[in-house]
Amino acid sequence: MANIQDFLTDNMLSNLESAASLAIHSKNNEVVPLHLLWALSVDNASILNQILNKLNISKEALELEIKSRISKLATSSNVNRENIRFSNELINSLENAKGLMSANGDSYLSVDTWLISESQKSPIKEILAQFLDLREFQKELESLRAGRKIDSKTSDETLDSLNKFGIDLTLKASEGKLDPVIGREEEIERLMQILIRKTKNNPILLGEPGVGKTAIVEALAQRIIKKDVPKSLQNKKVIALDMSALIAGAKYRGEFEDRLKAVVNEVIKSENIILFIDEIHTIVGAGASEGSMDAANILKPALARGELHTIGATTLKEYRKYFEKDAALQRRFQPVNVGEPSVNEALAMLRGIKEKLEIHHNVTINDSALVAAAKLSKRYIADRFLPDKAIDLIDEAAA
Repeated sequence: MANIQDFLTDNMLSNLESAASLAIHSKNNEVVPLHLLWALSVDNASILNQILNKLNISKEALELEIKSRISKLATSSNVNRENIRFSNELINSLENAKGLMSANGDSYLSVDTWLISESQKSPIKEILAQFLDLREFQKELESLRAGRKIDSKTSDETLDSLNKFGIDLTLKASEGKLDPVIGREEEIERLMQILIRKTKNNPILLGEPGVGKTAIVEALAQRIIKKDVPKSLQNKKVIALDMSALIAGAKYRGEFEDRLKAVVNEVIKSENIILFIDEIHTIVGAGASEGSMDAANILKPALARGELHTIGATTLKEYRKYFEKDAALQRRFQPVNVGEPSVNEALAMLRGIKEKLEIHHNVTINDSALVAAAKLSKRYIADRFLPDKAIDLIDEAAA
């Protein structure tokens, strides 16, 4: 198995380790392809589950079928890490997938290549065929690859990067998972006005923490779902980039850059995505190390060409500290000032989210409590801003 490991991606190796753990748990003394399929089915972030979700197929039903077949395998009472072994069937399975890997021009074997290889023969083919159309399944796998080559052990971590490192706000809006946004009409209109410009069409929301910058972007997502936006913004998707997830675990030089470039390439290719980067000042210097670029320098060329549609959000203090020192980056963004709402405006916002808070806490919230929260937080909590501090008061009291 040692020489086989040399051509497997880190992700593939990790899944094989999970497969071995499942085999030990099931008291099977050999790891077979079924265990690897099982490992992929229980990993919510796996490429298999991403496709199952996309095709609206129950992963639980697939897991039950896999477990049913594994229950028929030979067992042993004394199975552990020291004596578990990879079966000839699994080694042959990886060797067969290696042939497809070479045909694709890849240097390493990734999970998607193994799945395509296995979906062409039984018993994996037989199991998958019970739940989905195999041609559609293979087409989805190829679509996720988007023609990219697996030329390093970490290359497959960037497949479907937007799903891994982004949150689809328009999807959340369509599912009713976003709070209603009251007011902010002027800021939302200005946001849309900048977005539909031909050049310099990247707005940046500037305001103190807690004034509702993210809520304005969520309001845009809700308007897109309702078609209450200019024609050029209809059918757009708003994806919030999770910078912490993007940076987390990027231990090799260039790995962070690869992830961000993959996200940028997916956005450019889709042509209908607006990327939202909260705390956008963190991109200045993010991931920078000796011999590598920071995130801002990766984004600048795409922003300059108008291929990357981005909304940023940060505080005035951070904007002055980071953006005003980088003229090239500052030039790409149009500022939208988001001021602290008045007590009456904050009260209207509280009334807008009152119903969701009541459902969440299973309580009834009196209007007098909302009035008190808005007025008293303004009077006595000096180091924070409306409406966030008033919402916190109601949330805490209801809890």
